[in-house]
Amino acid sequence: MKLVRIREAKALGNYRVQLTLTDGRVIERDLGPMLEGPVFSEIRNDKMRFMEFRVEGGTLVWPAGADLCPDVLIWGGLPPVDTAVDAA
Repeated sequence: MKLVRIREAKALGNYRVQLTLTDGRVIERDLGPMLEGPVFSEIRNDKMRFMEFRVEGGTLVWPAGADLCPDVLIWGGLPPVDTAVDAA
């Protein structure tokens, strides 16, 4: 079994992103409320810095070392039990 993770991400504006998941689904998320704390201050205060994210290890990361948990991005917390897909 393999957990669902992020395969691709595209910025939509106003801290919103479109995420393509490893199971083929495409979802949108507002990351604004998730960018809390000092590690995200530069990203939160400079939209151009926010746009520098990339997908690495199945989640979003920024050059300054900030990242977000993929489960929080995809599910808003721990994934439901039935979200694992067979590794084919």
